[in-house]
Amino acid sequence: MAVDGMLRSGLAVQHFMLQRVKGRRFLGDTCALQYTHTYTHERPAPGIEMSVTKRFSILSLMILCLSPVVYPKRIFRCPSACSCSKESIICVGSSSVPRIIPNDINSLSIVNGTFSEIKEAMFSHVPSLQLLLLNSNSFTTIRDDAFSGLPHLEYLFIESNKIETTSRYAFRGLRDLTHLSLANNNMKALPRDLFMDLDSLIELDLRGNAFECDCRAKWLMTWLRSTNATVSDIMCAGPEDMKGKRLNDLRSLASDCISTDFVLHQSVGVQSLSVDTFSYKNDVFVAIASPSSGSCMIMQWDHIEMNFRTYDNITGQSIVGCKSVTIESHVFVIVAQLFGGSRIYKFDEDQNKFSKFQDIEVAKVSKPNDIEAFQIAKEWFFVIADSAKAGMTTLYKWNEQGFYSYQSLHEWFRDTDAEFVSMEGKARLILASRSQSPIIYQWNKGAQKFLPQGEIPNMEDAVAVRAFRIKEDHFLALTRYIGDSKVLKWTAKEFVEVQALPSRGSMSLQPFTFKERHYLALGSDYTFSRMYLWDEEAKEFSLFKEVYIHAPRSFTVVSTDRRDFIFASSFKGNTQIYEHIIIDLSL
Repeated sequence: MAVDGMLRSGLAVQHFMLQRVKGRRFLGDTCALQYTHTYTHERPAPGIEMSVTKRFSILSLMILCLSPVVYPKRIFRCPSACSCSKESIICVGSSSVPRIIPNDINSLSIVNGTFSEIKEAMFSHVPSLQLLLLNSNSFTTIRDDAFSGLPHLEYLFIESNKIETTSRYAFRGLRDLTHLSLANNNMKALPRDLFMDLDSLIELDLRGNAFECDCRAKWLMTWLRSTNATVSDIMCAGPEDMKGKRLNDLRSLASDCISTDFVLHQSVGVQSLSVDTFSYKNDVFVAIASPSSGSCMIMQWDHIEMNFRTYDNITGQSIVGCKSVTIESHVFVIVAQLFGGSRIYKFDEDQNKFSKFQDIEVAKVSKPNDIEAFQIAKEWFFVIADSAKAGMTTLYKWNEQGFYSYQSLHEWFRDTDAEFVSMEGKARLILASRSQSPIIYQWNKGAQKFLPQGEIPNMEDAVAVRAFRIKEDHFLALTRYIGDSKVLKWTAKEFVEVQALPSRGSMSLQPFTFKERHYLALGSDYTFSRMYLWDEEAKEFSLFKEVYIHAPRSFTVVSTDRRDFIFASSFKGNTQIYEHIIIDLSL
């Protein structure tokens, strides 16, 4: 392969020099005979690799024989490690690039050099260069703008070095470059858009490198399909399932090369128990329940500043929940309080704020812990889970004038959470309780009420329940403060456990989906909160990321302006807003 590289370089050099032959006076027959003798008699037998010295002696003679005669008048002193003609310089074993070079030099070759990198503008003092050959040196790196100041460069050979990394803008500005060779180096990947500026490229040689055909090669695979240049075979050295394949032939890689992350976008200086979101007239709002400040803070997404700002503040006593409901273009916020009774507020367009709309019957709710709002056959309902020892979880229904008490559910069971889910065309309500396993109610169309259907066995001490779907499958996420939290799957008859997640001190296990990726956020009072990502092949969630949130109580998804956020409420710290971002691993 080394001999092939030398011959390819030699042929390219010969092609370059022959373009300059017309009307020139060159060295005579003696030089030509010497070149012929050297190539004929010093060439090794087939199968034996030619030494670097002999290869270079042939290449040097080729360049010198095709160069114009040097007249006695010396314009500059040729460096000791170099051979010079009127238009070309060849240096062997040099430790640096010659600094004093005539302006009319158009060919520079440096072979067996001892410097390790090609630095920025390293050859800018030779702006007339049309050919630059840098073979068999000790280069390991090519820096950004390494060849800036060479507007006429057409041929660039950097073969048989030890190059491992090439900066993204290494070849920036080489718009006249037609031939480029990076053959026989140690490169495993090339930075994205490395050849972006090479508008005139005709031939590219990348043979003899151990390219990894993973996400880093995705851009190169795409570029190969669009370029007009002739490109050598690019053989994959890895990963294991790609070994031996030609990148030139591939149309896709094994991985989609896309990952995600959660980064802190904003911190809201209030402690909170829950967060809800709603839209109104093309604007996105959130309602944050903060018992410590006795408020339900309404925040609005600012399309200009690109963050969430305070819009309104509903005050109360120990507010534990704020739940929004939009009915016929009217926005209501149900505010659950530990003291002073719970209330419903309605947005007043004239005053541009929320005003009290109605009280919720105090006798029905003693210690509210969660609010769930939903529709059944176009009728609006909400349920408040009552966690008092003698509490009564209660269902309320809208009647055009307001919400009224409709059905009492699950007395004396200290319910901590309620979740509405529609499966197989049937409406169900699941109540989690500290005193028994979660119970499932099913809506009876004839009786127009929820009737007990059964319980989820062996799930005592579930403090919260959330329903979610992955494709056509229905799941539940059950949070347990002591023991493992559980993921259950619906099997047409019952929910069965499919995964256990260690969760000491957890009060929230929240499923959510961004960009067709399914996550679980598991909060913890004693350690880092964990983000899990669904693994489609394994059919379970795997740990994705850990974040620190002080005493997290809920995770709420908010999407706006094509951006996705998750609000993490904290009982003892600030409410944190994380943004879900897409990461292109091929960059």
